[in-house]
Amino acid sequence: MNRSRFIGWGLLALALSCLAPAEARTVYRCVRDGTVSVSTAPEPGSRCKAREIDDNAASVPNLLGTGEAVSGVLYERVQDGKVVYGTRKLPGAVKVLSFTIPAPPGEPAHIGLGTVGAPRLDRYPKQFRTAARATGVDEAWLRAIAHAESGYDALAVSPKGAQGVMQLMPQTSREYGVVDPFSDRESIMAGARHLRALMRRYGNDRVLVAAAYNAGTGAVSRYGGVPPYAETQAYVAKVQVLYARYRDALDASGTTASRARASSP
Repeated sequence: MNRSRFIGWGLLALALSCLAPAEARTVYRCVRDGTVSVSTAPEPGSRCKAREIDDNAASVPNLLGTGEAVSGVLYERVQDGKVVYGTRKLPGAVKVLSFTIPAPPGEPAHIGLGTVGAPRLDRYPKQFRTAARATGVDEAWLRAIAHAESGYDALAVSPKGAQGVMQLMPQTSREYGVVDPFSDRESIMAGARHLRALMRRYGNDRVLVAAAYNAGTGAVSRYGGVPPYAETQAYVAKVQVLYARYRDALDASGTTASRARASSP
């Protein structure tokens, strides 16, 4: 099986208990080397504490806790002759499904205000061209982020507090000297500079760059890659589709020569 699901912190515990035999409704919270996992049996080499899951309970306990790291994959393994499920990849474990979780409160992760659609090269052509040339960030990549973030709405404000065309958080805007976050020129230039910094940090890996732009570098570091947040997973997929469309549109428009390349920021 190779299924992807959206499950909350508490529902993860419930899903684990339900995968186990009908009479087993015990889930273990296990800690090893500072990381937390959940399993239907104690993990070898981890400190585990049992929690009983009541099928009739109004709510399921959050075994992982806010801010604790968790794998985005559920594994199956045989332990002491029994099938066991857990979120840590142990020797002999086989992937059952991938899962996503909602971003914890306070995290900037979001799906973006823009929707996947046709490229819009008519939006701020001079501003994007100037920012791309000044920073070395591919104009198609810069536009894909802007399209996903705000749909080119210079006055956009997200529920998380991001502002402007590039949907920069206030702290990020201050870091890049933005005076007016709703100025299309300032927002696009600051967004390009931020993307350049992220491209350098992640070795031009656009998947990680998009994830960090969306959820922050801290979340990418905690999870060792794209966070399993449902919002970030959807955002990264959206940006990848838009990037391909903008590359084709810019090539077709004959402006290929003017496109800066992110491979040489």
